[in-house]
Amino acid sequence: MAVKLRLMRMGKKKQPTYRIVAADSHSPRDGRFIEIVGTYAPRADPSAVSVDNARAVAWLEKGAQPTETVRKLLQISGAWGEYSASRTVKPARTRTRASRVAGKAPAGKAPTKKAPAKKAPAKAAAPAGDDA
Repeated sequence: MAVKLRLMRMGKKKQPTYRIVAADSHSPRDGRFIEIVGTYAPRADPSAVSVDNARAVAWLEKGAQPTETVRKLLQISGAWGEYSASRTVKPARTRTRASRVAGKAPAGKAPTKKAPAKKAPAKAAAPAGDDA
């Protein structure tokens, strides 16, 4: 199931307010949703954005894809910065590409012993002096 963070339109005609929701990408714009993450009121002066940053970051970490508008709203609220900061800390890689290509162990590790190759049995030699 592909999850998107997107806007869901609410309010009266010509007076929109929006909810920022986590929803299945196949559901309609104003249809089923999984969770309300925040709200956006564009007609307020200045525009009002209210986002539960912890829930938004949790959905982003689970792989939810925000729409362009929602991404801008998350940047305004600071949730996108939190998410970006958590993504920059990556686990250390144990092997570099160069060591994989060369087939060598990464620096700082002892080389592993490979099993010796099995030799083919030698052919039986003919006894000396038997010339037929």
